[in-house]
This record gives sequence, structure tokens and C-alpha cells, in this order.
Amino acid sequence: MKKILLVLTALTVLISCNKAGENEYIVTGTIKGIADGKSVTLEVQDETGQLKPIDTVKILKGKFTFKGNAKEPDMHLINIETVQGKIPFILENGDIEMTINKDSINITQVTGTYNNEELNSYKEKGAAIQKKMMKFQKDNTAIMQAAQQKQDTVAMNKLRKEYSKFQDEFSTQSDSYVSSHPKAFISALIIEGMFNQMAPDIAKITKFYNGLDKSVKDTKHGKKIKKNLDALSKPVAVAAPIDIDSMAPEFSAPNPEGKMVSLKESKGKYTIIDFWASWCKPCRQENPNMVALYKDFHAKGLNIVSVSLDEKSEEWKKAIVADKLTWTNISNLKDFQDPIAVQYGIKLIPSTFIIDATGKVVAKDLRGAELKAKIAQLLG
Repeated sequence: MKKILLVLTALTVLISCNKAGENEYIVTGTIKGIADGKSVTLEVQDETGQLKPIDTVKILKGKFTFKGNAKEPDMHLINIETVQGKIPFILENGDIEMTINKDSINITQVTGTYNNEELNSYKEKGAAIQKKMMKFQKDNTAIMQAAQQKQDTVAMNKLRKEYSKFQDEFSTQSDSYVSSHPKAFISALIIEGMFNQMAPDIAKITKFYNGLDKSVKDTKHGKKIKKNLDALSKPVAVAAPIDIDSMAPEFSAPNPEGKMVSLKESKGKYTIIDFWASWCKPCRQENPNMVALYKDFHAKGLNIVSVSLDEKSEEWKKAIVADKLTWTNISNLKDFQDPIAVQYGIKLIPSTFIIDATGKVVAKDLRGAELKAKIAQLLG
């Protein structure tokens, strides 16, 4: 009888060693064809959008294991030495299993926890739309090229309209998922992504956020949604919008060292007035484009004045350094109540104004390729 009890006890210990505790995660990956000793790194994206490693283990007999504690669910990545690409998954407490194909890492199966199973389901539905989109592109690329050569705007617009239906499908899928999955972590990621649109539907975002379970609202991403909504819903005294061909109002504000800097002393041949904030994800995503633009055109007369709508000096200064914003940076640290933002009628960020040497507005609210094209046109 004692022997049986000892055997059962031993089995219990063995089984428990392979199971995550109540507040613990165990990520187990299986991969064939990779030599023992190769490194596997667990990575996470920080506030600046940079990936940072948080743990590294070695492959042994075609397997690797990460153990730890997760305060809340969040997107992470697995990077395997000598394997091209990374594996996205949701790190959360529980047993997470990965079956990896080293030659096709994008088909990795991640199972074992609620949020990863939900991520699989969501991606599968998206993949079906993606497949239709790719077929449409394949079937119509030659037709579009011929229409472009002939400058057949009717044919081009028809194809663009048909293609836009796939984007509508993606949007419908996301809206439907968020509405029916209030406890899924990826619902928060989907809602947060809605702020990246040129004209975010604040009423829809608010509705979706209010429908989330408290457990999702309490995550870092849930809190970001609330912060963005609060910023956009604050009563702000907004001046009349500043239009193209009008004169940009003069202003001055402290730079990171506390020195007052004016627009007048910061002008170039052309100047971009950029309204942003360290907490604004679309702003941070746009900053590398601004850095490249400044590098290419500053010698030709381009200046940039970045007006931050931050409230905390430390976060503002940290973002300037992280994003390598080497031009004029100023802020009154008053969020959307910043007098410059009020003066310029700013309701959403990022917002940009391009002014000439006299201070006249020649363009506004351009980003990415459109902004670069306009600056190239102005400065050659």
C-alpha cells in the first residue's frame, strides 16, 4: 500500500511540474530541425515601439520552455536563433503550447489558454478575407496597370471600389468580434487600433470600451483606451480652425530645458508645426517618418516645431530622446488645454501644419508619404 502511495505521489509531482501554477505561465515550444543550444528569446514591445528581450532560454531536444508570472495578458514575440521571423502570441498565466515549423514560422500553432485560442479564431477569420483579397489582386493587377497606362479613371475607380470592400469586411469582422467577446484581451487591442484611423469614430470606440469586461478594462491597453477617450472628451475651448492660406498664429512655450522658444525664431523656408504627445501611438508611429524627412530636407530649409500635448515632463522628455526628435520641441504640459493647441483648434493628434517663411499655411494634416511628397514639392 505504501509503495502504491509513493508511486501516486511521484506521479503527482511529475504532473504538477508540467502544469502552471495559479499565477504562473509555462510556455513550451516544440520545433524540429534546430540544433540543441540555439537561443530562443521572449520579447515585448515597449512604449516607444521598440522590441526588448525579457528572457532567453536554449533549445534542448527540440524543445524550449519559458516560466514566469504575468500580471496581465499582453502581446509578446518569440525569436528563435537562425529562424527567420518571429512568433506573436499573448503571454498570460497558464500552460501555453507552441508547435513550430522552422521553415514556415507563420503557421505556428499556439494553444492552451483562452486568449491565445481566441487569437487563433480571430486570425483564421481574417485569413479567409486576406485570401480573397490576394486572389483579387492577382486577378486584377494586369487590368489595373493597363487602366493606369491609359489613364482610364473609370476603370481604376471601379477596381479601387471593389478592393475597398475587403477593408469593409475586415472592419465588420473586428466590430462583430469586439461586440461578442467582451472578455477577450484582443478586443482591447482592436479598439485601441481604432484610434489610428484618420478620423476615429469616438462614439463607436466609447460604445465598445463600455462593453468590455472589467478584467480587460483593467489591462494596460484597456487603460490606454480610457486615457485617449478622456483626453478627447475633455471640454476644450477651441478656436476657429486655421485653414490653408491663412496666417499661422505666433506662439511661444518652454523647451525641455525650460527656455522659452517662439515660432518666429524657429521658422525655416518651410516649417512643419507638429502636434503630438508621448502617449499618442499614431504620433509615435509617425515620428520615424518625421526624423527621415528632417534628415533629407533640413539642409534645404525645412524646420520642424513639435508641440507636445503631454502633461508629464518626464514622459515627454523620454519620448523626445527615444524617438530622436532633434528639432525644436516645446510644451506647456497641459494636454489638450495647451494654449497653442487651443489657438490652432486642435481636437485630434497627430495634427500638422506646413507654413512658409512668412507664416502662411500652405498645407495641413498630412502624414507619411503625403507629407514627404508635399515637402519634396516645396523644397525640391
